[in-house]
Amino acid sequence: MAAKGKIAYAFVIGLSLLTAIAAEDPYIFYEWHVTYGTISPMGIQQQGILINKMFPGPEIRSVTNDNLIINVFNELDEPFLISWAGIQNRKNSFQDGVYGTTCPIPPGKNYTYTLQVKDQIGSFYYFPSLGFHKGAGGFGGIRISSRPMIPVPFPPPADDYTVLIGDWYKTDHKALRAQLDNGGKLPPPDGILINGLSSGATLNIQPGNTYRLRISNVGLQNSLNFRIQNHEMKLVEVEGTHTLQNVYSSLDVHVGQSYSVLITANQPAKDYYIVVSSRFTPKVLTTTGVLHYNNSAGPVSGPIPAAPAGMSWSFSQARTIRKNLTASGPRPNPQGTYHYGAINVTRTIKLVNSAGQLEGKQRYAVNSASFTPSDTPLKLADYFKIDGVYKPGSISDQPTNAPIFSTTSVLQADHKAFVEIVFENWENIVQSWHLNGHSFFVVGMDLGKWRPGSRKVYNLNDAVSRCTIQVYPKSWTAIYVALDNVGMWNLRSELWERRYLGQQLYSRSPSTTTTTSEEDILRWKDAAADGGEAADDHLRESVPVMVVETVFPGDGAEREMGDYQNTRELGRQDPWNDLGDGSHHVQTLHEPIGVAGPALASGKTVVLKTAEQTPLSALLVGRLLHEAGLPEGVVNIVSGFGPTAGAAIASHMDIDN
Repeated sequence: MAAKGKIAYAFVIGLSLLTAIAAEDPYIFYEWHVTYGTISPMGIQQQGILINKMFPGPEIRSVTNDNLIINVFNELDEPFLISWAGIQNRKNSFQDGVYGTTCPIPPGKNYTYTLQVKDQIGSFYYFPSLGFHKGAGGFGGIRISSRPMIPVPFPPPADDYTVLIGDWYKTDHKALRAQLDNGGKLPPPDGILINGLSSGATLNIQPGNTYRLRISNVGLQNSLNFRIQNHEMKLVEVEGTHTLQNVYSSLDVHVGQSYSVLITANQPAKDYYIVVSSRFTPKVLTTTGVLHYNNSAGPVSGPIPAAPAGMSWSFSQARTIRKNLTASGPRPNPQGTYHYGAINVTRTIKLVNSAGQLEGKQRYAVNSASFTPSDTPLKLADYFKIDGVYKPGSISDQPTNAPIFSTTSVLQADHKAFVEIVFENWENIVQSWHLNGHSFFVVGMDLGKWRPGSRKVYNLNDAVSRCTIQVYPKSWTAIYVALDNVGMWNLRSELWERRYLGQQLYSRSPSTTTTTSEEDILRWKDAAADGGEAADDHLRESVPVMVVETVFPGDGAEREMGDYQNTRELGRQDPWNDLGDGSHHVQTLHEPIGVAGPALASGKTVVLKTAEQTPLSALLVGRLLHEAGLPEGVVNIVSGFGPTAGAAIASHMDIDN
């Protein structure tokens, strides 16, 4: 017994030193209720999808490395999923919120997403990924601020606005979906929205101040141009990367893309047009909002600023968007310290989009493979080794020129490979591609077909790193990407009709080593759900047992999170960790170690009861203790709810105190 006590004491001291250096990051809790509601964004009533009765949905505001716990209640009449465009979900594609990796939330049920914005900053958005729900709303902005000690390459703005732009249909999403299911195509969209409004969206500013606008194209089909009458825009960030601070009078934002710009209120005090119009469409759709000076002398006036003409202008602008090599990213080291151009490429993948008919119905494809969803999410089939759901390599990594065929497209990839992906667009429309779980370097784009000699024009120095990229008609775009994120990841067209009808695939990057990965998280979730019945197996009759309860009183946690909240200036829309009863539950690695340490040092074994809402920290401690060689039965971790697991522990005859 004395030997066990000494071993335990040594382990606790070591772990305490470790967690003193790297304690777990803060948690932010959200509760979202997804419902139908009547909306009239274009003056005609239609059925929309609301989150907490909001259209667009509530904004997520976070800081690098925050843990986001989002409990989503599906109150629709059909399954529902939310995906997080640009959030990398490191080693955790199970939380990605697309059908290939995550089970849909049934009607009347809820699911809690557990996300971490690990080593990320920037402007992103979330959206519903199933059943053409995106055509009804359910989307909102995500902003990830830098940690307080990390330098940002521009002064703090006076305010920070999210601007969600996108094309829109007056037709309900179920009718749009039925049209596609019946083999047809969709007509052009009916209009454009700015923050859910077809007219009247307003941004308020004060003379002399500078403001940050986070612009995301959350639409379904069209590239859009964004501009503000008489005001220039300084580009500062693209999907998590600080950029060269070029100044533009207007900005092309392709479907799925996000940009941050700075504007300065340096014009005479009046109202000015905010203009968004479609690009490269036979009929140009336009909508306007208002940039309102607080001492405005009059309403908007004068002609609406014209959009740039031609494809070449957009091509040229795209080539000017480059990484700021000297600015810090989510960490203090400059973004330019990662020399992507000096890394050997291990594989070239060429992906060509196409359209055609399959069994008399409209379909879209990648390398002739038109994606068909399986009955079982691919990640679950992969984890539980269920045969027959998909076949790795079911899509070629080169164009085949074969007729379109239906398959559950999974591209086999090597974990930690550094690959070149070339998107070739032989069609007459602008394509837009998004890769979940990763950022990639946009090294080149040009007219015509890609050839090995095209690498001569690659930017191997300061290419922007992002997660969504356009491919112009009859053109190609090349990216470099490190496949360093274990899991199953969706690569898709952001043109929603095309994605729905097959222009997508999944990249499978398995790990050959044992890591703290999504597989571990799945096992932890299983352990957290069993109510702690297995705890008896570890109890020792001859050894005194002490129970440690790690549920924290609300007042102390409120003080901790309140101070943190004031420092970060967050939580203006959603209370931090509010569980409805005034309590806040926050558990970091040092908590279970700190409370279990004295018991172990005094020669007792421990049953550690985790907090109901945040069990993973304690489970991770248990894993570390096991890997360190602590004998079985010294520390026993039980997760579950108080009325079940807690009551069983409290009434157990072999527990001394």
